[in-house]
Amino acid sequence: MLLGSLSTAARREGPWWEIIPVELRLIFSLTLFFVNLFVLAVVLYLAGLVVVGGKRALLSDAFIISLLGTVLSTLFFMFIPYRLVALALSIIVWLLVIERLYETGWLGAIAVGILAIIIFLAVTILLALFFGILYVIFERFLFFIILTF
Repeated sequence: MLLGSLSTAARREGPWWEIIPVELRLIFSLTLFFVNLFVLAVVLYLAGLVVVGGKRALLSDAFIISLLGTVLSTLFFMFIPYRLVALALSIIVWLLVIERLYETGWLGAIAVGILAIIIFLAVTILLALFFGILYVIFERFLFFIILTF
């Protein structure tokens, strides 16, 4: 089954969700949710340490922020048909939860959010460099950019 999935991925047939066997999709979704939740909690904790300090930024608060923000954002995007409204509500809820749990003002919550995004992007780029994925991306897109000039 694994070799069949890998050969399908190598041939690039269909979306990536179809690569996962049907009986493993629920386990995959739950695992992906909890891994994302943990990574988001660590990133929010690091951003909170820098912006609001160690006494107000706790790892448990960061975990609650990531859980509430993720669940509420998912619900907004599921039940509100207008994507921009759901996005605006989602951003407001994230900032409100950060503000309440880290006991900071709106500017502090915005700073935590922006710093969390920067930390997440930096870690993602470092992991991509480590795994060599960025090399493939630059090879394909740089070649395209060079050809267009």
